[in-house]
Amino acid sequence: MISFDTEAQDWANFGKYSRANENLEAPGKNEHRVVFMGNSITEGWINARPNFFKENGYINRGIGGQTTPQMLLRFRADVIDLKPKVVVILAGINDIAGNTGPATLKMISDNIKSMAVLARHAGIKVVLSSVLPAFDFPWAPGKEPAPKVIELNKWIQKYATENGHIYLDYFSKMADERNGLPKELSGDEIHPNEKGYIIMEPLVKAAIAKALK
Repeated sequence: MISFDTEAQDWANFGKYSRANENLEAPGKNEHRVVFMGNSITEGWINARPNFFKENGYINRGIGGQTTPQMLLRFRADVIDLKPKVVVILAGINDIAGNTGPATLKMISDNIKSMAVLARHAGIKVVLSSVLPAFDFPWAPGKEPAPKVIELNKWIQKYATENGHIYLDYFSKMADERNGLPKELSGDEIHPNEKGYIIMEPLVKAAIAKALK
């Protein structure tokens, strides 16, 4: 296991899952391993609903606050090297928030595309998730993310369809009249609560089943 002296030395946060990855056994002969790659929405999922991951044998590799370039950097270590049958990618909202600096929708889509290309080259089926609705960011107010999320999701759906990936639509099942995430599904209107994750779970299970066919 490699160690880093400072966070700046490990911008992509390889260290977070390095020990867990080392301790993970190779998938069994008939195992349909699934890895979830994402940000705090993915990481928070296993905290809010741990049994969902345990009962289905899913592997969570979400890291709070991350943007698509950070995920792309760690994609081999945290996804490809784990030899899954399917990867579920949920990414882009933190780029829109500017967490690691300004990002155009093309920059975001290029990084998502690169992760999908790497996965396909490794023989991994790809589920591309829609970005969840967001009306405003509590930590970065005034960025008006809602129309950007809609535009990014249109690209994700088109790219998935044209390239034989599975498009997973959370957005239409969770958005309110503002194209935001309602308070009953999220305390801060960005991160799902348990009720929000309960909506997402059958949707992702169906997408994974479709990818495995």
